[in-house]
Amino acid sequence: MQTNSHLSRLIHDQAQNYGDREVLIYKDFGGSEWKSYSWNQFSDMVKRVSNALLNLGVKVQENIGVFSQNSVQYLFCDFGAWGIRAVTIPFYATSSEQQIQFMISDAKVRFLFVGEQDQYDKARRVVSMCNSLERIIVFDRNVRISTHDPNAMYFDDFLKLGDNFPRQSEVDQLQAQASMDDIANILYTSGTTGDSKGVILTCGQYYAAMVANGKCVPVDENDRVLNFLPFTHIFEKGWKILSLTKGARLIVNTYPQEVQQSMRETHPTCMSSVPRFWEKVYMGVLEKIENASAVQRKLFQHALSVGKRHNIDYLSKGKRPPLALHLEYEMLNRTVFSLVRKELGLENAHFFPTAGATVNPKVEEFVHAIGLNMIVGYGLTESLATVSCNHLGEPYTVGGVGIPIEGIDIKISDEGEVLLKGPTITKGYYNREDLTKQAFTEDGYFRTGDSGYLKDGELFLKERIKDLYKTSNGKYIAPQMIESKLLVDKYIDQICIIADQRKFVSALIIPVYALLEEYAREHQIPFETREQLCADPKINAMMKERIDTLQQQLAHYEQIKRFTLLPHHFSIERGELTNTLKIKRRVLNQNYAKEIDLMYAE
Repeated sequence: MQTNSHLSRLIHDQAQNYGDREVLIYKDFGGSEWKSYSWNQFSDMVKRVSNALLNLGVKVQENIGVFSQNSVQYLFCDFGAWGIRAVTIPFYATSSEQQIQFMISDAKVRFLFVGEQDQYDKARRVVSMCNSLERIIVFDRNVRISTHDPNAMYFDDFLKLGDNFPRQSEVDQLQAQASMDDIANILYTSGTTGDSKGVILTCGQYYAAMVANGKCVPVDENDRVLNFLPFTHIFEKGWKILSLTKGARLIVNTYPQEVQQSMRETHPTCMSSVPRFWEKVYMGVLEKIENASAVQRKLFQHALSVGKRHNIDYLSKGKRPPLALHLEYEMLNRTVFSLVRKELGLENAHFFPTAGATVNPKVEEFVHAIGLNMIVGYGLTESLATVSCNHLGEPYTVGGVGIPIEGIDIKISDEGEVLLKGPTITKGYYNREDLTKQAFTEDGYFRTGDSGYLKDGELFLKERIKDLYKTSNGKYIAPQMIESKLLVDKYIDQICIIADQRKFVSALIIPVYALLEEYAREHQIPFETREQLCADPKINAMMKERIDTLQQQLAHYEQIKRFTLLPHHFSIERGELTNTLKIKRRVLNQNYAKEIDLMYAE
């Protein structure tokens, strides 16, 4: 059952429903032991934050910054701020000093909550350039606060301002006055081009999103939901709140690199993720199979074939599998696939929402074949996450992004752009009337910038309209589609397609260095540095053979003719990636102009 209260009341209403039942499972910053909070304890912490914020002088609809990786303190801040009708502005934990300076100044943030040492140090360095910033509040007690920083305080000390709820009558009054028109968040999108822009998300948008998603996403109070994506990401933020409205437990994963360890330790039933996570799972499983005996390889390949026929060829199309196929699948599911799921920590798997980029059909088929319910969807920050999604137990098409959620009106423009209207769509961008006006059509539809089409009620995406490349031969190239096909290769970590106004398609490739080094040693290929490794003709020949195999189904003009292996990763620090790890094509074209020009030299 769903409790879809106003965000200012949600945790307290759920505490009345669930009392001392466990709700938050977490580790302290840098800790190794899993701990927990009950609903009553969660409610008390939120009340303390609300009271403490009032004691600091926070006003109705004032903007508060949160600059941290996932943590329970992050949750307390969000709901505590909403409890007094304040606005939270989440910053990615990996944001640069330049980015946080812009957001703090643009939103006139007075109070900034930070996670660990890295976030504190960055915030401390921009204080003198942010006229509005008055106080930094630090979640992690192990952070070394500068002796020259009298305006910083630890979160523990901040909470003492709310001990015994000294302003609770005011908190109750503010909650009684709370409106669906109140702004809940301003989410600054990192963007693959240009400066960040703040997407305004209201409490009413959240309410509408929870109603619509609650009807088609079957998370419930028995689920254990692992929070892996950053809470800053609208997909994770919306999914987290939906899970709380349904009474589910949240497992807060603080460090992304530890997610697979967290899965094995906590055995989640659900987890939202981006396709890249499942691509790595896919590559990891295939690598283990490659290193297995011939008999084991043959058994697993047969099992995958049976799983695909059972779950894709029949169930995904709403058909009942033949009895013999069903019995064989059940046997393989109990033996082969259950071992794979156990290795991942997903013995009790329910379903796994996946969005944020194109899902490679091979990966989607693999995940379904091994008995995991991947729920593919589509959404944007501006739509408060979900626009469309597959429904558990109902027919779906591999390669599609599901059917629109209730309340969303999708229209395809004459140019093929997906246009949106509905109660979950943003009213605009903070302090940017110019961008807001550009973002909507004259009849009020939001321009997504994505090209797509509707077929039999399902939405299918083609590519980002702005990302379409046109070669000098007049052919249109969709770089993301090509990249998604190649990212399933175990030797490829990152890739950027080059084609715009060029005579053929090329690529900048970041290999998985550890595997490449292992290959070089096995084949007696000498190297001392990554530069030597990436430039070696034998290494490049091996990579070319693998790339050619993966791109066989592409049209001739879409196929990569030349590529360059780079000896270091694309980075956020150099401006080459957004905080959600999407590549910034314009920056990469600038930073690697020399390497790109060499690929086109006669």
